[in-house]
Amino acid sequence: MATENQELRKAGLKVTLPRVKILQLLESSENKHLSGKDVYKALLEAGEDVALPTIYRVLHQFEAAGLVISHNFESAHSVYELNSVDHHDHMVCTKCGRVEEFLDDVIEQQQEKIASKHGFKITDHSMCLYGICSDCQQA
Repeated sequence: MATENQELRKAGLKVTLPRVKILQLLESSENKHLSGKDVYKALLEAGEDVALPTIYRVLHQFEAAGLVISHNFESAHSVYELNSVDHHDHMVCTKCGRVEEFLDDVIEQQQEKIASKHGFKITDHSMCLYGICSDCQQA
């Protein structure tokens, strides 16, 4: 809990129990891309009593403070992931919504070449591939 307290203070946020619980969940969850409802369900299952509007408010505060990144992945709802220093791209299953992270040096180099060819210097980018995951292909 001390680490979460430090992260919240560093981001300029007051340390509150809901913020600490939500940050702990984001850090420990196997699924690194959670919606507000996913966070709510996981906290309920863990015996924590945090209202859904509070969860969304905290997630928006975390996003504004740079602790999380929000993605829409062409769906009606946002998913949130911790803002790590490690760049990665995403693959999203269009059937079940599963999100996989990947990094490919060849793709990264090719993006730099294309940008340079057109006189651009890349400052940031995101890549998202859409398809059907292996589980959904087998179903």
